[in-house]
Amino acid sequence: QLNVFIRSSLQNLKEKISQLRDLLLRDVSMHQITQMEGDRRQNLVDELVTRQKQLEASYRNEGPEPDVTRSSLMTGGIKRGVTNPWLLEEPEETRGLGFHDIRQQQRRIIEEQDAGLDALSSIISRQKQMGQEIGNELDEQNEIIDDLTNLVENTDDKLRNQTRHVKMVDKKSTSCG
Repeated sequence: QLNVFIRSSLQNLKEKISQLRDLLLRDVSMHQITQMEGDRRQNLVDELVTRQKQLEASYRNEGPEPDVTRSSLMTGGIKRGVTNPWLLEEPEETRGLGFHDIRQQQRRIIEEQDAGLDALSSIISRQKQMGQEIGNELDEQNEIIDDLTNLVENTDDKLRNQTRHVKMVDKKSTSCG
């Protein structure tokens, strides 16, 4: 009974993590959260996946030193250093699935990756658009600065001319006096 409860809890955890990943992908693609927040949350989901896999490995009694008695069943006895290529364990995700089911699972994974790439593509195109708008704004600002520089130079030239005229009038008025 405990084994059934643990297996169902692990499966439930796996499904909840998958739902979290899907919701996160949707929120990022629909721009409901910022990219930085999406990355932070993705890191948290990745940590959950790692912990979930550690729990599954612990439940299956796997780890750095797999259980020797299991491998001895296939090899006919305990033989250190001899590896049996048939002892490779099938991943939990594909255990008990047929070819068609595995293929559907691969398609689902590819669709999720495609959705992620679509979200990334939309983000990049938005950044490109923003870059172009910034470039256009800079061009307009440069034109305004150039116009302002020309006006200042014209005003400076007029001011020098007027100053020269004032000096000339002042000089004439002192010489006439």
